[in-house]
Amino acid sequence: MSSSNSTLHVAILSSPGFGHIIPVLELGKRLIASNQNIRVTIFALSSTSQAESLTIKEATTAKLNVVTLPPVDISGLVDPKAAVVTCLAVIMREIRPAFRSALHDMACPPTMLIVDTFGTESLLIGEELGIPKYVYIPSNAWFLALMTYSPTLDKEVEGEYVLRTEPLKIPGCRTVVPEEVIDPMLDRTNQQYSEYIRFSAEISLGDGILLNIWEELQPTTLAAFRDEKLLGRVTKMVPVYPVGPLTRLVQSGDMTVNKDLFDWLDKQPSESVIFVCLGSGGTLSNEQMMEMAWGLELSQQRFIWVVRPPTTKSDAAFFTAGNGVGDVSTYFPEGFLTRTSGMGFIVPLWAPQVDILSHLSVGGFFSHCGWNSTLESVKNGVPMIAWPLYAEQRMNATLLTEELGVAVRSEVPPWKKVVGREEIERMVRKIMVENDGFKIRGRAKELKRSGERALREGGSSYNALSQVVSKTVQDMKIWRMNYHANENA
Repeated sequence: MSSSNSTLHVAILSSPGFGHIIPVLELGKRLIASNQNIRVTIFALSSTSQAESLTIKEATTAKLNVVTLPPVDISGLVDPKAAVVTCLAVIMREIRPAFRSALHDMACPPTMLIVDTFGTESLLIGEELGIPKYVYIPSNAWFLALMTYSPTLDKEVEGEYVLRTEPLKIPGCRTVVPEEVIDPMLDRTNQQYSEYIRFSAEISLGDGILLNIWEELQPTTLAAFRDEKLLGRVTKMVPVYPVGPLTRLVQSGDMTVNKDLFDWLDKQPSESVIFVCLGSGGTLSNEQMMEMAWGLELSQQRFIWVVRPPTTKSDAAFFTAGNGVGDVSTYFPEGFLTRTSGMGFIVPLWAPQVDILSHLSVGGFFSHCGWNSTLESVKNGVPMIAWPLYAEQRMNATLLTEELGVAVRSEVPPWKKVVGREEIERMVRKIMVENDGFKIRGRAKELKRSGERALREGGSSYNALSQVVSKTVQDMKIWRMNYHANENA
């Protein structure tokens, strides 16, 4: 990527949460690696998560700085039971004065602004500063297509989306099954829906959209954004730049913390272990936990299982995992830990996911289909069992199984009812030992190589980010010329 004589100072605003700050940090690192004249300042809200704080600390360098914005109190602005999307939207709205002040107080003023999905209201601050502004969507093109088309659907569709019998049609893209719409679209009377429609409409107010995929992953959907007869007319032809796959690198840190885990992994045959982890926010019901345990045991396949306390409800709960894990033996069928000793490895609460997925012994990933986890799996060529729980994960599961061909999923979705042990056994064995699974594994490795090529010099994502940087340099030159002309007038 060509360098410029002018230093670009990129300001990036991140929503709170581990799943949001990770892709923002990786974008910042990628920008710096792409051009020696780029500096990045990431603005994040203070975190109570030890893992998040450690990740931020490790990412900070001379050219990448993280500024912590003061916490905001939204208790008087939202209902105590408000949905996650509502809370995030209100937090990002209330943080604007502090963010604006922080930008104005910077010794080196920013020359480019990037906000993530929930920060679109801060695009106006970029307008005030007269700098190029972009929205970073750390997800896939199909998800972005639904978002950008949702304000149109809001006007055209009557009643609840989930009650429709016909799929939702998006120009130039695959349709969306009503029951697989993202969480904010499940109830149109809920505040999170109105917030979702607002920031979906505001995405096109930026000068472009950065997307955490690569061109070759979803070429048809990306083409729809560039066609003024299809999605291009909806997004007002705002350029979409696929710059991914951006994921965390393997950073094991203090290996003594996970020594037993990796000692065990080192002893297992190549691609023989399935990694079971449902993200940082998802938990299972007591009944589903029992069926999961039976399914893993019946499969007779080696496994690592990141376990969180089950809920007492009949369905899964999200973002409610406690800090303590208690006696894990009470979560499983009697004798499970004894019978699976040597075959399985139980990890309470948290495990170094990237390190595990990159290990040669791991051959499958039982995943909630969050996009960060999806890319980490694809980047390591590991096929998946799709177990979507919330947010956009239902769409991701469909994309992974039906379009990309790197995953299998249960016949009955886990958000509808408890998935039985026989079904879980079937999926695990299909991924790990059956011929169909080997084909899926081959496809996952093809995507791995494709993603690697996209990030190399001359690759599609490398070139896309280069276009953003070059356009920003040019825009700033024009802005300075106009500014000085107005001063001299």
